[in-house]
Amino acid sequence: MAARLKASADAIGEGTLMAVAPGQGILTHRHADGRLQTYTALARPEPWFDAIDFRDAEAALARIAAEFAGWASHLTALITTSDADPVLRHIHALPVSHRWDRRPGLTLLGDAAHLMSPFAGEGANLALYDGAELARAIVTALGDIGTALAAYESELIPRLAEIADASAQNLVQFFGADAPYSVVSMLAPKLL
Repeated sequence: MAARLKASADAIGEGTLMAVAPGQGILTHRHADGRLQTYTALARPEPWFDAIDFRDAEAALARIAAEFAGWASHLTALITTSDADPVLRHIHALPVSHRWDRRPGLTLLGDAAHLMSPFAGEGANLALYDGAELARAIVTALGDIGTALAAYESELIPRLAEIADASAQNLVQFFGADAPYSVVSMLAPKLL
């Protein structure tokens, strides 16, 4: 795809391109082998998506691209010239303050414990860390599962609050009313 979309590939460079505006965005990444992978984000009501027949990939991509009318053609080409059929993926998140009542012999980890948007980039890392911390708690408790689960959860919940809050705030920065300026403000200190 990169060879067919030279202007798009040139705009992306060797890494990631994020073009965002309130309620929408085109996010593209160049893989090490040169392939381009594009995600299109649209904050639209459920009936808008229900009206699109995703089995007709060409028509679906054209309908999605129409939401970006007026955007640079090398960006919209990333949508209309896709090698992959479009896949609708909703962004789900638990409230930052999400907690659960203890249940004997049962706990949660990964997305079950802390489902959040991907805009903190921590979901898979947290799931792996949860598993390691749960194992540590079980080994430390010497067979007392109730104590192990209580210890695991007492550390898990406060640890997650900060990351879940950052994820929620980043989602708003990427697609909120101040985008793209809010993204520039967020990234500028990290680029200096």
